[in-house]
Amino acid sequence: MANDPFNHSPQDPYIIAEIGVNYEGSMERAKQMISQVARAGGHAAKFQTYKADKIASKAHAPAYWDTTKEVTPSQHELFRKYDAFGPDEYRELAKHCTDEGIDFMSTPFDLDAVDDLDPLVPHWKIASADLTNIPLLRKVAKTGKPIIMSCGASTHEEIRNSLKVLQEAGATKIALLHCVLRYPTPASVANVSAVRSLSAEFGAQTAIGYSDHVPPMADGNVPALKLALAYGATILEKHFTDDRNGVGNDHYHAFDEAGLKAFTSELAEMRLLNGTGVPDTGSQVAAITNARRRIMAAQAIPAGTVLSEDNLIALRANVGAEISEWDNVVGRTLTISKADGEPILLSDVL
Repeated sequence: MANDPFNHSPQDPYIIAEIGVNYEGSMERAKQMISQVARAGGHAAKFQTYKADKIASKAHAPAYWDTTKEVTPSQHELFRKYDAFGPDEYRELAKHCTDEGIDFMSTPFDLDAVDDLDPLVPHWKIASADLTNIPLLRKVAKTGKPIIMSCGASTHEEIRNSLKVLQEAGATKIALLHCVLRYPTPASVANVSAVRSLSAEFGAQTAIGYSDHVPPMADGNVPALKLALAYGATILEKHFTDDRNGVGNDHYHAFDEAGLKAFTSELAEMRLLNGTGVPDTGSQVAAITNARRRIMAAQAIPAGTVLSEDNLIALRANVGAEISEWDNVVGRTLTISKADGEPILLSDVL
């Protein structure tokens, strides 16, 4: 059964591992990466479904990524390298995701891709660059499935217009992901607080999340993702690879299995730390019993003495009336003699 991206919280976000085309045409490698995502605790493995001739002009679509990392100078040329998979291959990948217990997702980049993927995906992902692609939005919305849409390089007005198109075409569950459409995204322009802005503007009608292109730090830490959760993101997406040193494309700013596992393990620890918010005394019985102050005799006290603050002392102990009973003890008459340091019980006073 598919996970529900709309039934998650910032403490337990829905995590999309964007394999994209990092498997570089190898079915075996793609399956291995799906298994890695599952082992590391991801909820979905996501691919990209496109044909170069349907996504980019051969002559008029130059690179917009860091060409020191990915040297291919045109979008069509890059996409042509990785567009070999068709419906049969995606069915095979979807089955492997099911076998591994995670969701299969793939972003459609043309109308035919929507038809190919519709029987396979439990929910859709729309790329930032297609947020204004009205024909694609309408076709996806008409399937009635939930839609997760990245909002990179778009204004709130454009987002508002796209939501209108989706809703009028039948979409009822929509999530918006803050995103910066730069590969990689420098920390200085990540603008993660836009998660809050999206929530304030659209949170009443959509779920809010974050799609990240900031490279992990040298130690594998991913502060942008953690900051997004602090701002209320409930869905996270990050590229995934089996080789962070791989040449070109989306390897250099991605999670690998170790990085994703470290992140999901940290989330699990944070959920333990978060608790319920309700005062919990059950786990602190030993401290309540042994560390709280109790009322003791500050000196030898004969029976019949009216107790005062001068002949009592509050000490940590596991016997005697609790210090919270102080006002119920001071001023009352002691019925039995007490030695110096002996506990005073409520039953000892009238």
